[in-house]
Amino acid sequence: MRGPAAGGYKERRVTPSALNPIGVFDSGVGGLTVYKALRAVLPCESFVYLGDTARLPYGTKSAETVAQYALQAARRLMREEIKLLVVACNTASALALPVLRNSLDGVACLGVIEPGAREAARTSKTGHIAVLATESTVRSGSYAAAIRSFRPDAEVRMLGCNLLVSLAEAGWHEGPEAEAVIARYLRELGTGFDTLVLGCTHFPLLVPAIRNRIGPEIAIVDSAVTTARSVRDYLAAHNLRSPSTESGTTQFWATDTPECFTRIAWPFLGDEAMPPVLHVQL
Repeated sequence: MRGPAAGGYKERRVTPSALNPIGVFDSGVGGLTVYKALRAVLPCESFVYLGDTARLPYGTKSAETVAQYALQAARRLMREEIKLLVVACNTASALALPVLRNSLDGVACLGVIEPGAREAARTSKTGHIAVLATESTVRSGSYAAAIRSFRPDAEVRMLGCNLLVSLAEAGWHEGPEAEAVIARYLRELGTGFDTLVLGCTHFPLLVPAIRNRIGPEIAIVDSAVTTARSVRDYLAAHNLRSPSTESGTTQFWATDTPECFTRIAWPFLGDEAMPPVLHVQL
């Protein structure tokens, strides 16, 4: 592999074609909520999903390490002639997106933070917005900064909820265990907000349990859904929508054992049939 972006190297490629697939990258399986939302709004597109399961979690890594990992994953996906890179990981979106955009020439990179922040700023009536995320995303301050870029008067409250990631990956997104952990986090979060942002791609699995605790009045912003809409709009604006009328294909890649990825992925994909997962090295 050639030198990193810090050394001035830019990955170069031909102009993307509408016939090419969309690359989706995450540190693991949480980004499958983004993939599922993408599939719902773009059924005729093809995807290559890469989960860097051998090196998760990214949330405990330095910003430099996350940027290095993300760049390696992006370069691997670029070899598939992707027309767009979707960074379906909040940590990588917070810490690596500028590096990716500066290093990959000819393909756009879209993250999950800006679309969710834009929707939260638009949705909130009072400007009081809460964000549930991982500790690393909270420390980055990325959601608060993004929300205030769209709504400078917003009051943003953030809470790190790493245990919710474990619940989602264990398939315990419903039932007394999920309800108890969510209740504890929401007590710590407090009250007074009218919009709640799910700032981790694992958290959409927990929406029913979260809704049970906060009631119907508070709006929930799912960054997976908002990201999918942004991707749809980007493709349309740049004439990159697939011309096919048939359902697109998907390749799933993992950097650790495919069996582990498949086992953890089922709560995220639901009834969707999953093709064999391929093992790749970065």
